[in-house]
Amino acid sequence: MTKFTFHDETTAPEESKPLLEKSKAAFGRLPGLHKVMADAPGLLETYQVAHKAFQNSSLDKDEITVVWQAINVENECHYCVPAHTGIAKGMGVDDAITEALRNNTALPTPRLEALRDFTLKLVRQRGFVSDEDVQAFLDAGFTRRNILEVILGYAQKVMSNYTNHLAKTPVDPIFEKFAWTPPAKDAA
Repeated sequence: MTKFTFHDETTAPEESKPLLEKSKAAFGRLPGLHKVMADAPGLLETYQVAHKAFQNSSLDKDEITVVWQAINVENECHYCVPAHTGIAKGMGVDDAITEALRNNTALPTPRLEALRDFTLKLVRQRGFVSDEDVQAFLDAGFTRRNILEVILGYAQKVMSNYTNHLAKTPVDPIFEKFAWTPPAKDAA
């Protein structure tokens, strides 16, 4: 089994030290994900830029949460589902939205359901979304810009979900109360 290093500001490669300082300033601590990513400064920097860009997209806090958590749950990320549960709480997202995402149950509005549906089609079909599915997304009140922003959110989540799968990143203590286990899959 490959072991990954969880860096701090003293052990990280020189190029990652200012990035970790930026993470600590933003979060008041070093997230475990960032500690792992610090081994590859380009990954950590790109992740930070993508995170900021997605948060500054035209999607609102509920919509951002739907994209993040739909992907986290689909990718079964043991680290990101609890982390984004806590982040959603901090953003003031209604717990009903978060719980529906965590449990794969109906979201409170058709618009949010359309966003989750489109996001999952994008992920599962590797971007080959049909014209009809794109039109359904647009008919739900979203825009072509939003389509591209969902891709941005997905790019960010690929970096975090896959890093956490490989590194088996422990859930940060602050998010342990939101621990999540993926539902059992049917035997094939």
